[in-house]
Amino acid sequence: MTLRVAIVGLGKIARDQHVPSISAVEGVELTAVASRNAELPGVLNVATIDDLLAHADAFDAVALCTPPQGRHAQAWKALSAGKHVLLEKPPGATVAEIASLETLAREREVSLFATWHSRFSAAVEPARLFLAGTQIRSVRVLWKEDVRKWHPGQAWIWEPGGLGVFDPGINALSIVTAILPEPIFLDRSDLFFPANRAAPIAANLGFASPSGLSVSAEFDWRVTGGETWTVEVDTADGLLRIQNGGRLLDLDGRSMTDEPDLEYQGIYARFRDLCAARSGDVDLSPLQLVADGFLLGRRHEVEAFHEEPAR
Repeated sequence: MTLRVAIVGLGKIARDQHVPSISAVEGVELTAVASRNAELPGVLNVATIDDLLAHADAFDAVALCTPPQGRHAQAWKALSAGKHVLLEKPPGATVAEIASLETLAREREVSLFATWHSRFSAAVEPARLFLAGTQIRSVRVLWKEDVRKWHPGQAWIWEPGGLGVFDPGINALSIVTAILPEPIFLDRSDLFFPANRAAPIAANLGFASPSGLSVSAEFDWRVTGGETWTVEVDTADGLLRIQNGGRLLDLDGRSMTDEPDLEYQGIYARFRDLCAARSGDVDLSPLQLVADGFLLGRRHEVEAFHEEPAR
């Protein structure tokens, strides 16, 4: 049976990833869009989730691609109407708000899926299997990019709940929490806030594990000239590196995985199967680590950020 999906929020991530991935996955079909500012040919187009739910017979599931602030109310409405719900990352503006959604999904016997797209990249599962059979000495994360390139004009990311540089950084944390054989917890956080913004533009973090494993992470939105999306794991069997956000995997420079980006296709295949079973998949560990980053964060003020660089 085909899973009919409605997208709420037709922004950059929805157009770049969700729409083409839905069309590429067998058993999933896009039938509706709710967006105030854009339309998509060939499907039902409405402005809001309330308008969407007035056409409830047109879809089975909702993919929420809106900013995390305010998403809880949208998810609550969809779940209350008996619709399966997919949450773009991060799943919400706070950790606590997701618990009520999980409870409601169970009561309505529908699926709630908190997605972490980077976990579906080609390198993650091979890395997890490799690390399960070796001694891990340390982990270093470098996640650096140009915010003007990847989040042009997206003012919400600079507001409370928008996460700032943790919006991409949480992708790295979703990979680390998926591949390590034990949990990690935060013990150091330095956050760098532009003088005119409410969210950080960079962060340096330190983590530990119950066995004493050291994990460091550097996130930075001020880098131009190319992205660095790398997780390096020093092991007894060599240096394992996940690169390009999860597409490439090598051990001491020898390629282990080099696959195309099919992350969102993996998400929708997983969502299709969850909905068929009416089961959920909600792991909040990456979001919890980000929340802890703010709790333990030592604030450093840096120069103001402007959408257009100073000339």
